[in-house]
Amino acid sequence: MKKNWKKTLETIIGVLVGNAVLAFTVGAFVVPHGIIMGGATGIGLTISHYLPINLSLIILVVNAVLFILGTFVLGKKFALTTIISTFVYPMFLSIVQSIPGITELTDNIMLATLYAGALLGLGIGLVVRVGSSTGGTDILALVFNKLFHAPVAVLMYIIDFIVLGCQVFFSDSEQILYGILALVVTTTVMNKVILMGQSQIQLFVITEKYEEVKEKMLKEIDAGVTLVHVETGYGGKQQKAVLCVIPNRKLYSVNEMVQVIDPKAFITISQINEVRGRGFTMEKVRYEEDILERK
Repeated sequence: MKKNWKKTLETIIGVLVGNAVLAFTVGAFVVPHGIIMGGATGIGLTISHYLPINLSLIILVVNAVLFILGTFVLGKKFALTTIISTFVYPMFLSIVQSIPGITELTDNIMLATLYAGALLGLGIGLVVRVGSSTGGTDILALVFNKLFHAPVAVLMYIIDFIVLGCQVFFSDSEQILYGILALVVTTTVMNKVILMGQSQIQLFVITEKYEEVKEKMLKEIDAGVTLVHVETGYGGKQQKAVLCVIPNRKLYSVNEMVQVIDPKAFITISQINEVRGRGFTMEKVRYEEDILERK
C-alpha cells in the first residue's frame, strides 16, 4: 500500500512539474517569437491567429474534446493517466501568460528556439517518464492506432506535420525553419530525459583469469557478475567469460582492474538504455537476505 501511494505521488508530481515547464516554455519562448510547433498547442496557435480568442482557452477546449474522444474509444484507464495534463496545462499556461515581462526574456529568436526545444523536451520527458501522457494530439494517434492498427509513432509524426503545415500559411520561412529545429531539439532532449538515470554500461570480458576478475568485481567494485560459457573461435577452447553491468562512473575502475589482472583480456563495452532486476530495480540487500534464507 505504501509503495502504491509513493508511486501515485511521484506520478502526480512528475505530471505537474512537466506541465508547468511546458506552459512556461510556450508562454516565454514559443508564442512571443511565433515559433511553430505541433500538438494541441500548435492547433491553438493556428486558431488564435485567425480568431481573437485566448490561447489557453482554445487549448483547454481542444484538449477537452480530445480527452472525451480518448475516454470513449480507449477506456477509463487511459483517462486516469491523461486527465491531469488535459486540464492542468491550459491553466498553467494562462497563469504564465499573465506574468509581467514573461514575453521579454530574450529578443533573439535562435536563443528562444534552443530554449524552447530543450524545455519542451524536458517537460514532455518528465510526464512520459512517470508513465503518463501529455494528452492533446497524442490521443488522436492512439485512437487511430486502435481503429486502424497503424504504428503510433508514425501517426504522431503525421499529425504533428499536419499541424505544423497549418501554421505555414501565416509564418515566414525563418519561423518554419526555427520550428523544425525546435522539434529536433525537443525529440533529442525528451529521449534523454526518459532514459535519464536508467542507462548503464555493459562489459563482456573474455580472459583465462575469469575467476580472479569475477572476485575483484564482486568484492572491490561491488558489481554484480554473470559467468557465461564460451568457446574461443581460433583454438576451440571451452572457458567462461565475465558479463557485468555497471554505472557509468565505475567504467574506468573496472577497465583498469581487468587490464592489471590480464593485459591480453578481450573486452567489449556497450551502452545499454535500461536495466531492471537484481541489484538495480530490486534491493540488493533484500536479495542477499533471500539467498541466505534459502541456504
